[in-house]
Amino acid sequence: MPRVHRVPHVLLIEDDASVRDGMELVLRRHGYAVDTAATGEDALALLRGPAGRSVELAVLDLMLPGMDGFEVCRRLRASGSAIPVVMLTARGDDGDIVRGLEAGADDYVVKPVTAPVLEARIRAALRRAEPVRRRPEEDTYGGLVIDRAALTVTKRGTPLALPPTELRVLLELSASPEQVFSREQLLRSVWEHDFLGDSRLVDAAVGRLRAKIEDVPAKPVYVQTVRGFGYRFGPVPDAG
Repeated sequence: MPRVHRVPHVLLIEDDASVRDGMELVLRRHGYAVDTAATGEDALALLRGPAGRSVELAVLDLMLPGMDGFEVCRRLRASGSAIPVVMLTARGDDGDIVRGLEAGADDYVVKPVTAPVLEARIRAALRRAEPVRRRPEEDTYGGLVIDRAALTVTKRGTPLALPPTELRVLLELSASPEQVFSREQLLRSVWEHDFLGDSRLVDAAVGRLRAKIEDVPAKPVYVQTVRGFGYRFGPVPDAG
């Protein structure tokens, strides 16, 4: 029998019709199934409906009429959705980028964006969402349990919903407890970025991760900052 190739399903959320049509054409030519929405409200309605069950990634413009992209992203994460979000910003405004990442976006591109750059970012985000098999074991660190076979994380018996990027950061750090990872190392291993100047992606993901796994995010026990170098996992006290 001929092999059936899976077609990744992307939701493109962009209010500018000409930009939306051009990006949709590019994505379809690269083999993606594409749904589109012109507003945040339409996007959330689509994701709540039957078509939303097959969506694997969202490309989200920040500057939307009505509900903006920041709020769309926040509502997605609040609903428990873990689909990767690649946000589009019309300018390299640091404030917008940081707000978008803090709202739960996984990556960003600045418009106008070339087709190869957009497609590479989407491919990398989809790979981060794929299952990772590292060590077939369950590791316990204080009150945190990381099941590397099932790719689940629990805190004192309560399951934690971690989007793929945050889970990958946790897996990467906890695979080598107390080893310091630079932001550049994490960009390479988690985001697969060729350019290594954007530490905001790492810092935002770590901030979101700490909010979920730490008792006091401002005083982290699990994901610790090593000033001037990067991040490490632990040392973690035996009792959680």
